[in-house]
Amino acid sequence: MIKRVALFIATNLAVILVLSIVLRLLGIDSVQTAQGEIDYEALLVLSLVIGFGGSFISLAMSKWMAKRSTGAQVIEQPRNATESWLVSTVQQQAQKAGIDMPEVAIYNSPDMNAFATGMRRNSALVAVSTGLLQGMTKEEVEAVLAHEVTHVANGDMVTLALVQGVVNTFVIFLSRIVGHIVDRVLLKNEEGYGIGYFASVIVAQLVLGILASTIVMWVSRQREFRADAGSAELNGKQPMINALARLERGAPAQLPESLEAFGISGAKRMGLQKLFMSHPPISERIQALQNA
Repeated sequence: MIKRVALFIATNLAVILVLSIVLRLLGIDSVQTAQGEIDYEALLVLSLVIGFGGSFISLAMSKWMAKRSTGAQVIEQPRNATESWLVSTVQQQAQKAGIDMPEVAIYNSPDMNAFATGMRRNSALVAVSTGLLQGMTKEEVEAVLAHEVTHVANGDMVTLALVQGVVNTFVIFLSRIVGHIVDRVLLKNEEGYGIGYFASVIVAQLVLGILASTIVMWVSRQREFRADAGSAELNGKQPMINALARLERGAPAQLPESLEAFGISGAKRMGLQKLFMSHPPISERIQALQNA
């Protein structure tokens, strides 16, 4: 889960930036009226196209990106007892959750982690690290797998894509208003848009995009509680509590930052950095399960 959201957001920011530049080069991103003012209807349509386009392109790329960034190897044909057990466990849990069998993969990392991703709930990927397999009991690994299968069954990636699309729309919309103000009010440009507009749009888009990601991260944290609860339903409450407790005692996750939100646990943050946490603190997750 650490990997899922941060990779998605990073890819999304890159995609909407590229889409913005391409549309500009093609000359089809004009949002000015004949009088040189902002055409708000045209700007809203443009913002929706770029915003949701970036979000769903990122979603479509998520499984491929996750495999490449972790080196995850999909188990096509189990080569040993551990791989057979992994595939069998995910298959049983997927049946209970009412979804098609996801791809199952293993990636080499000392980290105790796992992630699930994919554009559709019936075409997903569930991957575990070698560190997780070595550092947890079978019951605990099963709990983690059930957590990831729940993410898939709940359609969490699609939910995040929709939220990200709405957020993107506002970011694109507001960044172009900022660019217009800079160009017209500060730089006193009266004909067309100058370099000040384009530079300020890109800067505002990046800054607002990073700030807006706090909304996506908040949604991600709520989905983690639901996935923990889903694991408890599929596999029992205590194994998930034990798995979280083991994660809390272990070393912090060391997944690439671009994939941080895809994993089973997230990096610890302090102060305002907590707004950018993809996962609630493990102690809160354990408490929520105990109180359920």
